[in-house]
Amino acid sequence: MTWINMNFQNSNSPLMEQLIFFHDHTMFIIIMIIFMISYLMMFIIKNKFINIKISENQFIEFIWTIMPPIILIFIAMPSLHLLYLMDEIKSPIITIKIFGHQWYWSYEYSDFSNIEFDSYMINIYNKENFRLIEVDNKTILPFKFNIRLLISSEDVIHSWTIPSLGIKIDAIPGRMNQINLFMNRPGMFFGQCSEICGINHSSMPIQIDSINLNNFILWIKNF
Repeated sequence: MTWINMNFQNSNSPLMEQLIFFHDHTMFIIIMIIFMISYLMMFIIKNKFINIKISENQFIEFIWTIMPPIILIFIAMPSLHLLYLMDEIKSPIITIKIFGHQWYWSYEYSDFSNIEFDSYMINIYNKENFRLIEVDNKTILPFKFNIRLLISSEDVIHSWTIPSLGIKIDAIPGRMNQINLFMNRPGMFFGQCSEICGINHSSMPIQIDSINLNNFILWIKNF
């Protein structure tokens, strides 16, 4: 990924892969519509006389009346399928509770005793850290497993977002939202609060370390 990249980040979850496929599917339909409308507009602009086949033809009027609903069906069906997939939570091995604060995140591994910590942005700038996006306490999770995330807030509305995982869910005070997380491979994955939550809104980065199950168990034991 580079700073001038105009596309999505490389996906690390089946959900993000499906979101990218849906984006490409929708963009293909939009491009066809743009070319068709542009051609018709140029044809009408260059035609000096009124073309009775366009302005008074009932068959053409029927076509441009029935085509928009058909196009919307081709867009809506995969979209609804994705919405149901995003709400599906099936047999998670662990549950992580995430709480938003002004302006940091708190994590609680509720399946284990005494594993909870706060995650602040690192303000020390050097070559070893990613500027303004690395945190002091990383979220350690195993890949190739279903993980349930329970997300809420202690003060104002925040939004826990990891673009490469296709996750963006609001943290709302007094409400517990949940979402499924599944990672395909190991690595470090970053995100930020994507809700304007105050003066230090940009100081709420998210960092996930995806590791294998053996290393995750070792981290749990040594926490």
